[in-house]
Amino acid sequence: MQNLLGLSHNATLLFWTLLVIVFLVMLIARYKWNPFVTLLLSALVLGLLAGMEYQTLIKSVTGGLGGTLGTIAIVIGLGTMLGKMMAESGGAERIANTLVDRFGEKNVHWAMMLVGFVVGIPVFFEVGVILLIPVVFMVARKTKMPLLQIGIPILAGLSTVHGLVPPHPAPMIAIGAYDANLGKTILYSILVGLPTAIIAGPLFGKFIGKRIQVTPPTELAEQFAAKSVRELPGFAITLLTILLPVILMLMGSVADILDPSGVHAFTPFAKFIGHEVIALLIAAVFSFFSLGFARGFKKENISRFTSECLAPTASIILIIGGGGAFKQVLIDSGVGGAIAAVATQSHVNIIFFAWLVAALIRVATGSATVAMTTAAGIVAPVLAVSTGVNIELVVLATGAGSLVLSHVNDAGFWMIKEFFGMSVVQTLKTWTVMETILSVVGLAFIMLLSVFV
Repeated sequence: MQNLLGLSHNATLLFWTLLVIVFLVMLIARYKWNPFVTLLLSALVLGLLAGMEYQTLIKSVTGGLGGTLGTIAIVIGLGTMLGKMMAESGGAERIANTLVDRFGEKNVHWAMMLVGFVVGIPVFFEVGVILLIPVVFMVARKTKMPLLQIGIPILAGLSTVHGLVPPHPAPMIAIGAYDANLGKTILYSILVGLPTAIIAGPLFGKFIGKRIQVTPPTELAEQFAAKSVRELPGFAITLLTILLPVILMLMGSVADILDPSGVHAFTPFAKFIGHEVIALLIAAVFSFFSLGFARGFKKENISRFTSECLAPTASIILIIGGGGAFKQVLIDSGVGGAIAAVATQSHVNIIFFAWLVAALIRVATGSATVAMTTAAGIVAPVLAVSTGVNIELVVLATGAGSLVLSHVNDAGFWMIKEFFGMSVVQTLKTWTVMETILSVVGLAFIMLLSVFV
């Protein structure tokens, strides 16, 4: 089957991949199949069509699912507990009230973008979504604005930082591969990232929010809804609680940058408490006191809150795991390599080349981190023999390319779909378009900046 119609091996892999993706979308969107089952079935079909050995395929599926959920399942569980405590204590309502009061109802979506951008600097995208989803629901409820008009700006802020701004792992990998300057990369990433996030966030969010009306899943909406409490917690303690994992992760990142060899004893400790799982565990336990016992809740109340909030996340976790399995089969079957081979045959501007390689691998594998890491390995030798190129902008171009066209092979796609209660088609029209805007507009600003630096 690998030599279908006389095509090359790479071309055949790409043909089967496209066919399976169409099959996947049709089963879910048209025939309403369960997404988790469909993702597993699609992964197996693609692996068989690509000629993978049976046992290798099974290991790829189980490894991809387990590898994806190894961290994300814990993050979702702990983050949901933190969100539940914010909701039950009135903390999410306090943040919503403060943002609306400071920015006004008409401009609160701009505040959402800044919140996403700031919170996203030290945390992974998935962690940021889990931390901020209660605030999104509460602000939308309070302002009566479309959910997507509030949610898209936060997602744009989080995603921009994830792809472009160090000390996120993917940009740091590219910085190391290209031997780029960290300080310059951070400066350029902010110059490029902020206007890009504005266009893909508040501006696109206002446009699409009026055209696609969605409501979050009932169980999640009720879970994160405002609760009848006698008095709302203070803004400072609420902000400290939600930003505690951010602060801890930032400490770990800064310690790693300042002392990469771990000479000082504090560095390993800072990196330990700065790991997303440990940071969220600390924050969740802290919330039991700051938003629980301090608000008059008894230990029975907190136990009940933290138990009942996990039930709605079960299907979300499984679907994300299914997306991870599909992504791993794409990688192990050689589709990522096929995309890279096609890209390296083109002769284009090195900045555009870096974007294109990362974009093609992102579309094939669904992972921004995999796309940026793989692209860095492909682009680095080409960059080494190029002259007159701003290396830091090549880092940003690689990051921008890694964000493009998130679709059904991306675990983040399914997370956003489930949390916002959207169909596959609605998620493609909103989340996928937003990610593509981030990527293309980001490339445009990078090319513009290259004229001056």
